[in-house]
Amino acid sequence: MPQFMVRALNERGHWLHQPEDAATEKELRERLLQQGYLVYSIQPRHGALAGWRQRQARVRQDTFLTFNQQFITLIHAGLPILRAVELLAKRARDPKLQALLAAVLERIRGGDLLSEAFRRQPGVPEIYTTTLMAGERSGNLEEVLRRYHQYQRLAASIRRKLVSSLVYPAFLLVMVFVVLIFLVTFVVPRFGKLYSSLGAKLPTITVYMLAFGEAAKHYFWAAPLALVALVAAFLLIMQKTPLGARIDTAFLHLPVVGEMWWKYQAAMLSRTLGTLLQGGIPLPAALETAGSALRSRHLRQGLRAGTQRVREGQQLSQALSEHKVLPTLAVEMVEVGEGTGALPQMLVSVADFYDEDLSTALTTLLSLLEPAILIVVGSIVAVVLISLYLPIFSLGAQIH
Repeated sequence: MPQFMVRALNERGHWLHQPEDAATEKELRERLLQQGYLVYSIQPRHGALAGWRQRQARVRQDTFLTFNQQFITLIHAGLPILRAVELLAKRARDPKLQALLAAVLERIRGGDLLSEAFRRQPGVPEIYTTTLMAGERSGNLEEVLRRYHQYQRLAASIRRKLVSSLVYPAFLLVMVFVVLIFLVTFVVPRFGKLYSSLGAKLPTITVYMLAFGEAAKHYFWAAPLALVALVAAFLLIMQKTPLGARIDTAFLHLPVVGEMWWKYQAAMLSRTLGTLLQGGIPLPAALETAGSALRSRHLRQGLRAGTQRVREGQQLSQALSEHKVLPTLAVEMVEVGEGTGALPQMLVSVADFYDEDLSTALTTLLSLLEPAILIVVGSIVAVVLISLYLPIFSLGAQIH
């Protein structure tokens, strides 16, 4: 019997997120509705293949951002949703976006709501479909979408700023790697031939360097394969094993890099949660959806536990503090927001504060990282050259 992954909410605010067996999706939906669940999504389970297809079908972020800007403009002009989607589907030049909108149109014509039509498509962010659902329920789709669009623009701007900051160090590392490959695979073997023809007695460091260069010359193709295998194994360990969770926790406690990563995660979570709350999503549901913004397993687990405490009646600030989801200053700001009744606005302020703080810290770190890279690489090159030229100095001394 086919199996489906269900995400639904019952009358007491408890989430059902588990696989269910049913002959058809329609039968499962009717069964859950009879049991009193509000069904958010029902997706067929296809394992790793489904995850690959979802990544392949995902629309580029800047393309999706442009689509939403145009969609908001058409809604503001008074066009019905179906007509607006039809126009944008015809104008879409990106094949993935065109296929996505065509599938959404088919669903809407079949009687689905806009949020449900997007939810059934692979690669659509959960926060987007939840935002659409909030706009449909509140009757203010344009305003809710406008907030989501602003959130996406800010998030994209921050990511671009981070990437641009890392361009020069990455370029520097690539160039250094190329130089080292040239030295080891081209220069070192030629020195090896020279010393072999002279029959000179070589220092230990030179012997090891020549052996390494000869091996690199014949087996250089194995280096990229080994690198890919190591990266794949590392990602698998981080995502699927208890060891990955321990590594993730230890990384968050590192003095500088771990603190910056925690601040970045706190900013993303706060901005996502604030946007959802401004759109009218209840706090437990918003916490559930906002967890998708977190990339740390440790923080995701803490947020899930904190969400359960919120459902039991605990204040958000206490739940986040108890499970160490946000830094202390962010928790204090959330507590103030709860006390003043301005929690969504305070969460956005938390995100802005940590974005600015992260930008300053990253600039400082990169200003120290660049000379550190040059020093380390210069030391490696110096060791290689000294090991190659040391026998020449010895031979010169013997001649004199």
